[in-house]
Amino acid sequence: MQLASKRILLIIGGGIAAYKSLFLIRRLRDQGAEVRCILTSGGAQFVTPLSVSALSEQPVYQDLFSLTEEAEMGHIRLSREADLIVVAPATANLMARMASGLADDLATTCLLASSAPILLAPAMNGYMWAHPATQENRQRLAARGLGFVGPEAGDLACGEVATGRMAEPEEILAAIVAKLNPSAGPLAGKKILVTAGPTREALDPVRYVSNHSSGKQGFAIASALTALGAQVTLVAGPVSLPTPQGVKRLDVESADDMLAACLTALPVDAAICAAAVADWKADIPPNKMKKTGDGLPVIAWQQNPDILATICQQTNRPALVVGFAAETENVVEYAQAKRQRKGCDWILANDVSAERGVFGGDSNQVHLIDQDGVETWPQLDKTAVAQRLAERIARKLVQQ
Repeated sequence: MQLASKRILLIIGGGIAAYKSLFLIRRLRDQGAEVRCILTSGGAQFVTPLSVSALSEQPVYQDLFSLTEEAEMGHIRLSREADLIVVAPATANLMARMASGLADDLATTCLLASSAPILLAPAMNGYMWAHPATQENRQRLAARGLGFVGPEAGDLACGEVATGRMAEPEEILAAIVAKLNPSAGPLAGKKILVTAGPTREALDPVRYVSNHSSGKQGFAIASALTALGAQVTLVAGPVSLPTPQGVKRLDVESADDMLAACLTALPVDAAICAAAVADWKADIPPNKMKKTGDGLPVIAWQQNPDILATICQQTNRPALVVGFAAETENVVEYAQAKRQRKGCDWILANDVSAERGVFGGDSNQVHLIDQDGVETWPQLDKTAVAQRLAERIARKLVQQ
């Protein structure tokens, strides 16, 4: 039993997916966990306190001002005794209240009064999940170190097909096990290198050239791999993102810096090269270039090192090397050629045309290309892309 002696505080939010929380309680109990449950007023519209109590074999907590419980400061006891707090389903409303730091019911009060790690399993209508307000709240919560599992794309209760479906109980259980018992995750003992963000190439002592990469996809991949138990080294270009929990981060500026950091991190079991590395660098003059009336300055360019190809050519080459291909036309064809040229195992190709909003945005659509062909994934938020990729990597490394 992988969760023996662990105390889980499960907060059941007000969504139709609340019925899945009953199955989750059973799975957690099967793994030896002690499960205490807070049922929100919305959650109680979908599942009953009796069913929750019967499965958890514990009282169900609902009222912040319960005379019985609060006489002993029940909300403090609940929040402080938990090894992990799980919110499933995490509705748009509950996420918004968490992001704002509200404490207007028992659930949000416990969340605010606890220093325990928190894992959210969002569930809501697809438009609600994609709304900028919800995505901003998700980012704020993630920046505070809260973990996410899902949501997934699929059939929703409203009849639509979109991203917003709560992760299945087995997936949430796996995320809980990885969070509380990393040595039990499918990537336990595996070392993985991830690159993310842009590089900056100096033009003179004060100017540089770069690109629009935000690093969000690479950071999400690092976080997802860590959740599965991997030891992740994240080599990050200049971005303003918080370091994912449990990740070793190395900050770099240029392509030369990034290559040096990557080679230092080897050997690893897998390398995921998600960074948008500049193709060229300039010969840097000793002084700032001055604007004159003689026309444009002449800049001498040279090729930057090819980080992906270099990693593939190492004698201690990782067992799995994954590259990214950011294209604006002929996306799959160019990516297939890049995989052959670089010598990597997989390429994730995506369309980064301005109208797609991938650079700096929160969603992505990728085509996974390997020796067997092309697998096109649906449009997903970058967290979901990262989770899906991490699971594929885990299956591949376990097979080897």
